[in-house]
Amino acid sequence: MKTLHILRFAVAMSCATLGGTAMAQACSQMIASGNPDYPPFLWRNPQDESKLLGANVELMQWLAREIGIPIDVRYVGSWARVQEEVRHGKVDLIAGAFFTVPRLEYMDYFYPAFQAARTVIWTRAGHGFPFQQWSDLKGKQGLTVINNSFGEDFDRYAKDELTIQTVPRLDQALRMLSVGRTDYVVYEENPALAFAARLGISGLKASSTAVSNENLYVTLSHKSPCNTGEIRGRIARALNKLQKDAGMKPILENALRNWRRQAPEAGSPQS
Repeated sequence: MKTLHILRFAVAMSCATLGGTAMAQACSQMIASGNPDYPPFLWRNPQDESKLLGANVELMQWLAREIGIPIDVRYVGSWARVQEEVRHGKVDLIAGAFFTVPRLEYMDYFYPAFQAARTVIWTRAGHGFPFQQWSDLKGKQGLTVINNSFGEDFDRYAKDELTIQTVPRLDQALRMLSVGRTDYVVYEENPALAFAARLGISGLKASSTAVSNENLYVTLSHKSPCNTGEIRGRIARALNKLQKDAGMKPILENALRNWRRQAPEAGSPQS
């Protein structure tokens, strides 16, 4: 079923609509945003907090050159707020979202995905528990960030079987875990690792077994004035080119260097 949905929206990206060229000419700029607590992919610019930095910003800059339309990557609030802004057409593009069927109600996904992401269970060293399968989380108190998805299968299981509370930001979740206010945090491995280092939180441990392995996609709001057949085609062709070329590897490496230059010396979680 999931493959079918991906194929459906992949095909939709290449379909042109009548009047698409005229509407594309009216699309002079696109606004992009994403999860601001997601280094090295996205984080707030300390010099200008209305802007974002990271690998996904560089991806959007590259995409703008490829499609011939300027893309302004802005901080608009929490990850939950970003999704609401896209739902209402106030933000055109999301630079990095997992696939879920409910999100298809308000945005289109572009195939192929530009990056894989591994989600793990974070615990305090010395207060962990064996984790090999989702059922190992039953009876424990979990924490994550509002409106985050870790793949449809796990999201459905967590809703029915687990106790997972949410907070607005990743830094809150990691701080609560570090002082024992939750048994575990479920979050993607690389962003949590990078954030914990910046916060100076040591003594956290990532599970060796993944909760899920999902993909990050570029998405476009249904209500965006730039959502035309012609522009969807430009974006789809560009992302296919990215995959055939060097892909995200050099972009991600550069973002990691930038993050490390900005991050203070701090203890790291254990992987």
